Amino acid sequence: MSHGSPLPEPRPAGEKGRRARSIDEFAVGDRVSVRRVFDDAAVRAFAELSGDFNELHVDDGYARRSRFGRRVVHGMLTASLFTRLIGMELPGRGTIYLGQQLRFTAPVFVGDEVEAVVEVTAIDRARRRMTLATTVTRADGKPAVVG
Repeated sequence: MSHGSPLPEPRPAGEKGRRARSIDEFAVGDRVSVRRVFDDAAVRAFAELSGDFNELHVDDGYARRSRFGRRVVHGMLTASLFTRLIGMELPGRGTIYLGQQLRFTAPVFVGDEVEAVVEVTAIDRARRRMTLATTVTRADGKPAVVG
């Protein structure tokens, strides 16, 4: 392992030069969203990274016999869309994620499209903090993750 220069900060395409925003640039009601389909490769990569090889996530035969009838995407993989939105878009660069409570209200199945939304619900300018509502919704309109 080399201990030379640190690696450059990874940035998605189009993010070069994007600056951190001031708390004064945000308003209640600001929102961002992203759509994503979690395919087999994403679920298996998350299983490898997390060590969660629960058969509901990775075994088609087992999942078919379960009450769900097919494979379920890891809840935390689904919720990971929030960290992408919060860390890169709203509030974005320089954000410190202080905490979150999540409720998993419906399964997301491998191959389903979901939309994650982050919305500003309150701003405390004196303490430089925002409260955000976060939701992942399935294509059928049913909320899958609420936090």
